[in-house]
Amino acid sequence: MASDDVENLANSLAKTQVDESELSYKGQGLKLDNAQSVEKMVKEIEEFDGLRALRLEGNTIGVEAAQTIAKALEKKSDLQCCHWSDMFTGRLRAEIPPALNSLGDALIMAGARLKVLDLSDNAFGPDGVKGIEKLLKSTACHTLQELRLNNCGMGIGGGKILAAALTVCHKESSALGAPLQLKVFIAGRNRLENDGATALAQAFQLIGSLEEVHMPQNGINHPGVTALATAMQHNPQLRVLNLNDNTFTKRGAIAMAEALKHLRNVQVINFGDCLVRSEGASAIAETLKEGLPILKELNLSFGEITEEAALEVARSVQNKDQFEKLDLNGNSFGEEGCDKLRDVMEKMNMADKLGSLSDDEGEPEEDDDEEEDDDDDDDDDDDDEDVEEEEEEEEGEGEEENSELNQFSTPPSAPRTPDVSSFLSFPSPDKLLRLGAKRSFLIQQQVDVSDVSKTVEAFLKISCVYKEDDADVKSAVLESIDAVLSKAFLTPSFQALSFMSSLLVMLGLLKSEDKLKPVKVVPGHLQCLEHAVKQSYFPREHITVLNAFMARPNKSLEPCSSARDRLQSTLQKLTLES
Repeated sequence: MASDDVENLANSLAKTQVDESELSYKGQGLKLDNAQSVEKMVKEIEEFDGLRALRLEGNTIGVEAAQTIAKALEKKSDLQCCHWSDMFTGRLRAEIPPALNSLGDALIMAGARLKVLDLSDNAFGPDGVKGIEKLLKSTACHTLQELRLNNCGMGIGGGKILAAALTVCHKESSALGAPLQLKVFIAGRNRLENDGATALAQAFQLIGSLEEVHMPQNGINHPGVTALATAMQHNPQLRVLNLNDNTFTKRGAIAMAEALKHLRNVQVINFGDCLVRSEGASAIAETLKEGLPILKELNLSFGEITEEAALEVARSVQNKDQFEKLDLNGNSFGEEGCDKLRDVMEKMNMADKLGSLSDDEGEPEEDDDEEEDDDDDDDDDDDDEDVEEEEEEEEGEGEEENSELNQFSTPPSAPRTPDVSSFLSFPSPDKLLRLGAKRSFLIQQQVDVSDVSKTVEAFLKISCVYKEDDADVKSAVLESIDAVLSKAFLTPSFQALSFMSSLLVMLGLLKSEDKLKPVKVVPGHLQCLEHAVKQSYFPREHITVLNAFMARPNKSLEPCSSARDRLQSTLQKLTLES
């Protein structure tokens, strides 16, 4: 038998062996409310000998159903992989912790030794983390290798609870002679911010075995980034580091560059949309010249990097034999700078490694350096606010739990509600929610609707934190949008046509004579616009114009194709009705 045939047969047998130990209900869309609804599933679990992996993702499971499934799991000591993402769709948030508690208790009782725990896309918030806290501290997780909690809305409080639980898990497993060897940690889109990230960084530093860390879109700026950088130095096997869409600024980028000097196994770095800026990019380039010998991918896109620093980055990857992709799109090179970058890559025989530069922002304005320094000063001010904006402790938490959380927290200070200007300067879902029940009124009072550009800016800032899967954030955003736009459009002197023109420019749908830079369009911008056009305050005469622009092909909207299609469909219906 040919060697290729032998290899194919071996792969097929290996795949069959994995499948034979897995029971999957993935993506069946089952609505499991009570014991009766899971009778068949429970029977199959009970009769499955040697069950190692259970897939429940893509269904919706209520408390009673979860408790019944848990009973069946109490004797499944071989279970290693729990693929339980997206299994609470449509459930009240209060239902999720008791459901998770039941399932976790069953795994502990069974004596399971987990390798993979995936609870992504469940949007359970800090309370959901409490639902898995006992499990994470238990012997069932002493063997955990992959923890996936993407898009769970943990917030700062949830991040601290998670960090404390992982710390206990590591300490107790170490005491038994087999320290926790967590390899993969995924927690994107969780609103961890600086304090949550810093707490987790301390846990990562202790664990020391991480190979992949994915924490994109968490509202982390340079203090949190610096804490993570320090932690990464203590994880020598790190291969993948993804912090996309957080805010490094040059200080965070320089701290990360210093940390990378201590690592040799990194293959993928994703610092895209992280505002690393030119000085930060230069620091990273300096590290790359001598270190990271097996790097394959580097993403520094949308970072306000200028030509000179970009050329340094390009030259720094020259001798990386395994290098595959350099992404510098969306920076500030200008046409000539883009050509120089392509030339440099061509001369190094690496032209095919350079990604698209189609979204280049053009050469920076003369005063950009001043603005950059000002922005860094603003970051300091914002950091001071972030330290003070601690989440309020929920009533009824025990003293023991508080003592665990406090080892990761900043020195006690009186919680302070962020003001509207802080939210509009550095918007985040948490800041919006903490403005309280009067947030829409406060924002309406803050925004000067006599200034069209400020009104457009406010709309974009508010809508960028929109979350379709978080009812509280969604409601807060739409209420605030309605408050600002209704005040604007119902003010007789408001220049509605100028507003529409400015909005189209900022969305990249219309060229500006003033060379205004469009924002990076996110789905929330279009989803909130779809909401606004259906309201009575929105001028009917502008819907046809907006529909015409949305119908045109435009690269700025490509990442938001689903939201664009929904908006376009709504506009077409409204056009026909009018």
